[in-house]
Amino acid sequence: MRVLIVGGAGYIGSHMVWLLGEKGVELVTLDNLSGGYRDAVSYGNFVHGDISDRLILDQVFSDYKFDVVMHFASYIQVGESVRNPAKYYQNNVSNTLNLLNSMVAHGVNKFIFSSTAAIFGEPKYTPIDEGHPKQPINPYGRSKFMIEEVLSDYRNSYGLNSVCLRYFNAAGAHPDGMIGERHDPETHLIPLVLQAASGRRSGITLYGSDYDTPDGTCIRDYVHVMDLAEAHWLAIKYLFGGGESTAFNLGNGAGYSVNEVIKSAERITGRSISIIQGERRDGDPARLVADSSKIKAQLGWDPRFSDLDTIVKHAWNWEKNR
Repeated sequence: MRVLIVGGAGYIGSHMVWLLGEKGVELVTLDNLSGGYRDAVSYGNFVHGDISDRLILDQVFSDYKFDVVMHFASYIQVGESVRNPAKYYQNNVSNTLNLLNSMVAHGVNKFIFSSTAAIFGEPKYTPIDEGHPKQPINPYGRSKFMIEEVLSDYRNSYGLNSVCLRYFNAAGAHPDGMIGERHDPETHLIPLVLQAASGRRSGITLYGSDYDTPDGTCIRDYVHVMDLAEAHWLAIKYLFGGGESTAFNLGNGAGYSVNEVIKSAERITGRSISIIQGERRDGDPARLVADSSKIKAQLGWDPRFSDLDTIVKHAWNWEKNR
């Protein structure tokens, strides 16, 4: 098996590279390094390039015969997508179409897509299953949902089979701390809290403490990045076993509040964390929790690192290594 991992130098992509490399899969990573790091790619060949460039895509698909393509190269910041939607539609939609069209042209018909819980918009109920209404409320979520719709059409017209994996809150790091999360700027809660614990940040801002939750802070579903990578591996095997195009929600099914994350970080690090009181942010739902029973039942996905303290501990190992 040979796999093309687009965006394999980024956070989730680099963990995917490591997992497949450990399994002996032949790998090629294509990444423009705008948000990733060359030293995070631990296995396989590396091509520095962008999926906006059809010439590079044609060259890569001509040089290698791929069995499956995985796509981790989307922009992911919700706030930025509202301020600059053109950037998100260009990269997340137009550039992804370049990738899909190159796959069709070169006869590659298996695709794993990193989608998002943001396609659901404001939750009508929780936990959120795959049948929940899709009503994204920002350009980021809309860009991902557009590609899910495109993939349905490409399956019908071109025979391109895909699995869309809808992440809730990816978190954690490789247990040994060899790779982890290093977005610039960082916007995710757990690394921000741990940066406050390590002294790289003065404190953590609490955006609202009056939500309709037990402690007044937002509840999110944190899923370990290595468990996400394992779900992608199962999706590959599903497609190779003749599985038809489908989508799965990926989460723990257990939500943790912002306050619970901060307390976990204080337990793991043994350090107190300064909290800065802030105002609510527009569009922050009180609860976002996944129903992942479909992928557990159909693919046998069994998260190994579902405990919050374990997720935080692995992220802390990475933070200390930095």
